[in-house]
Amino acid sequence: MSSTLSPVPAAAPAFLLLLALVNSFAGAADFQCPSAKFGQYEDPVQCDKFYECDEGRATPKLCPDGLVFDPLNRKVNKCDQPFNVDCGDRIELQAPKSNHLCPRKNGYFAHPDAAVCNVFYNCIEGEATEITCPSGLHFDEYTGTCVWPDSAGRSGCGEADTMKLKDGFSCPKDAQASPHGQTVAHPVYAHPQDCQKFYVCLNGVTPREQGCAVGEVYNEETQKCDSPENVPGCEDYYKNDPRFKELYTDSDGDGKIDFGKKRVFHS
Repeated sequence: MSSTLSPVPAAAPAFLLLLALVNSFAGAADFQCPSAKFGQYEDPVQCDKFYECDEGRATPKLCPDGLVFDPLNRKVNKCDQPFNVDCGDRIELQAPKSNHLCPRKNGYFAHPDAAVCNVFYNCIEGEATEITCPSGLHFDEYTGTCVWPDSAGRSGCGEADTMKLKDGFSCPKDAQASPHGQTVAHPVYAHPQDCQKFYVCLNGVTPREQGCAVGEVYNEETQKCDSPENVPGCEDYYKNDPRFKELYTDSDGDGKIDFGKKRVFHS
């Protein structure tokens, strides 16, 4: 939301400041209180300006810089974050009081570097607190929250190093669905070369390499760690491991290896 009001330069002549003050009182003089009772009412053109009416007399007020007036708010303090208020045709705002991290003194604002989409600032009276979104999410200025990148709709976001592992794996763009058709929050994928390893994509976007316990391999069908004999292509994963020599022997002479009959681990 942009302002159509111009800030008064710091070195402006005194008569300009006086003129601004006169205009403010003129606006109050033009505003007609709806009733003789006490109440707060929005300015018709400026979203962060309102009037306190007491016995029919209007006193102009401004919300803290960055907040806007919500006439539907039932609280005594009706100034709120812009994303919580429908300003309608009240598109004007007071001149911003900004600094490096806070475009206005109050509110939630994106990182000044447009490529940094997962970090934002909570500004309170010009004091900025840095906040990092949960892994895989981007900050959305229109809602003041962290959302999925597609919902945020921000462009030019730099892909963090954490989005790709050293072996080159990155999480697939297409969401993984459960058998019931629901999106899986943290999908799991088999390692293409190592039966014991697998990948977990936190929030669907941030990869982490994980591994099954020694003696087991990852079963992509059940998405769980399992015995090698239950995973086609991984039956012989531990065959050359001396710790599992007895697992791959035919100790009872039936012509078959002893899968499932004993699990021997030599430390």
